[in-house]
Amino acid sequence: MSHAQNVKTGPSGLPLPRFVSLKSDRINVRRGPGRDHAVSWVFVRAGLPVEVVQEFENWRRIRDSEGEEGWVFHSLLSGRRSALVAPWEKTESLTVHREPDPATPAAAFVQPGVLANVYECDGTWCRIGAENWSGWIDQTQLWGVYPDEKIK
Repeated sequence: MSHAQNVKTGPSGLPLPRFVSLKSDRINVRRGPGRDHAVSWVFVRAGLPVEVVQEFENWRRIRDSEGEEGWVFHSLLSGRRSALVAPWEKTESLTVHREPDPATPAAAFVQPGVLANVYECDGTWCRIGAENWSGWIDQTQLWGVYPDEKIK
């Protein structure tokens, strides 16, 4: 079943679930939706993708790539899309191609778990990149986009 068929709309009017990224380098993740809830852990890397799975007022329940969940204030999240390249892989590196075709030459070789910006996805391939590289990778090799999601 495609992701589009599973999406419901949250109180914010935005789809649930959805992927977003972290806005800053220090974000407290709380046990519940409010500053009176204890901090469970702190994210220390801006740009990481997280999945919004629930909304309550201005709080968002998020899930990270390891499946951990907690609540963050909405203004700490960005609609900018990012992804982790195959964080589940134990291989040496993955190939990012020059075109959305496995027969095309490599544009880069990246380590599993590398953080990349997502520029576009066609439902099968995504164009991703970072400061000094960009190219295309099989969409199923990313955590931060849904398998058949299209991003322009």
